[in-house]
Amino acid sequence: MIKSICVLGFLAWSFLSSIAYAQSVTVAVASNLKPAFEEIFKGFSQSNPQSKNIRVVYGSSGNLSSQMRHGAPYELFISADEAYPLKLVEAGLTRDRGVVYASGHLALITNAAAGLRLSSDPDSIQSLLRSAKKIAIANPDLAPYGRASVQYLQAIGLWDELQSRVIFAENISIAAVYVSTGAAKVGITALSLAKSSELSQQIQYIALPDNLYAPIKQRMVLKRDPAPIAIALYDYFQSSVSKQILRNHGYSVP
Repeated sequence: MIKSICVLGFLAWSFLSSIAYAQSVTVAVASNLKPAFEEIFKGFSQSNPQSKNIRVVYGSSGNLSSQMRHGAPYELFISADEAYPLKLVEAGLTRDRGVVYASGHLALITNAAAGLRLSSDPDSIQSLLRSAKKIAIANPDLAPYGRASVQYLQAIGLWDELQSRVIFAENISIAAVYVSTGAAKVGITALSLAKSSELSQQIQYIALPDNLYAPIKQRMVLKRDPAPIAIALYDYFQSSVSKQILRNHGYSVP
C-alpha cells in the first residue's frame, strides 16, 4: 500500500513537472525589431530546442512596458529605447539594469506606387513633406521612434506647420503599413523596417540625419527570477552572430 502511494506520488510529481517545463515563456519585443528578431530567433532556435515554448509579443515599447508594470508575465522585454526598461528597473521588476543591445535610426518612406521623388537633399525633403496630405508616424507617447520623428520634424522647423496632417499609429510597424498600403503616401519609420524584405516592393526610403533627433538607444531587461530559456535568449542576443544580423538590418551595435 505504502509502495503504491509512493509510486502515485512520484507519477503526480512527474506530471506536474512536465507541465511546468512545457509552460510557455513570453518575450515582449518592440515592433521596430520584428524583422531582425525573427532572423535572430531562427538561429537561436536551432541550438535551443526549448525555444518552442517561447511566445513572442510585439508592440510599442510604451504599451509593452505598461503591460509588464500591470502584471503581464514577460520574462524578457526588448525595448526600442532606454527609458521604458529603466522605469521597470526603478519599480523593482527586473533582474538588473539590462544592456543596450543596439541603436536605431530613422528613415523617411514613401509609397512606391505614388510616384513621389525621394531625395536626401534637405530642401527636397522639406518640399516632399509640405506637399503630403498625410504623414504617418508612430505615437510619440508610446513609441520611441514616434518621439524621434517629432524631434526630427521640430529640428527642420516643420512640426507646427505639419502637425495637423500627421497620422499617429499605435506603433512604428503600423506607421510603415499606412505608407505601404497607401493610406498615407509619406511617413517616418525605423530604418530597420524600411530595409525589410516585407516592405521593399511597396516603399522607397532614405535614412534621415542622426544629428536631428536624440539617439535611439535600445535596451533589454529580464524580469526578476527569469526562466533559463529567457536568459539564454538574452545572452544570444548579445552574441557576435546576433550583432551582425542587427547591423544588416540597419542598426548600430555597441
